[in-house]
Amino acid sequence: MPAVTEVSRETPAPRHADGATPPGEDWIAQLTSSGPVREDALRRLHALLLRGARFQVSRMSAMRAVVGAAQVEDIITLAADEAMVAVLSKLATFEGRSRFTTWAYKFAVLQAAVELRRQAWSRREVPLEAAPPLIERRPSPDQYVEGAELAAAVRAAIDRVLTPHQRRIALALIVDEVPIDVLAERLGTNRNALYKTLHDARSRLRAHLSLQGYLTPSTRSPGETR
Repeated sequence: MPAVTEVSRETPAPRHADGATPPGEDWIAQLTSSGPVREDALRRLHALLLRGARFQVSRMSAMRAVVGAAQVEDIITLAADEAMVAVLSKLATFEGRSRFTTWAYKFAVLQAAVELRRQAWSRREVPLEAAPPLIERRPSPDQYVEGAELAAAVRAAIDRVLTPHQRRIALALIVDEVPIDVLAERLGTNRNALYKTLHDARSRLRAHLSLQGYLTPSTRSPGETR
């Protein structure tokens, strides 16, 4: 994973006076202490998270171009701040299976990706009304006939089986790939409500396509989860 490589190359863990690299437990002890020791650990942790956020943003060139250079630094700082809050709240979950710096770095990478995508989509129109065609309106080559038929069946099922609300949520999240946080904000709802709507929509589509012979009926019991 690139993020792990980045940590190993640029973010060595702090060292004791004798030059030995302290284990993750030392980070935990320092971050849960008080006074200058904790302040120094917080400073080093934030610097690590800034590097992680900057590394991730540098990889997302398309999204970065949409946002613009003027806001990139603000996004990096915000991502590092949010990641720091997350790391400090989850110190008790650190199990020492990897270096603490590697574990913490991943929070910054994830948060930077979320923040950059959110900012990029905040400048774009989110299509919620129109239902774009899923296949082209022209004859398909023979080798794509089966796929084209399935796509047409899915498109028809979206129109006939789903409620208008389920339809626009499914199209926004699956087809247009709108970040769920952005969609929740636009609709004045929350992530859990959107996940529930998407789950119900997928269940309806799966059941309909199974009855039409396009999918194999599920063998799971009604109360069983994946």
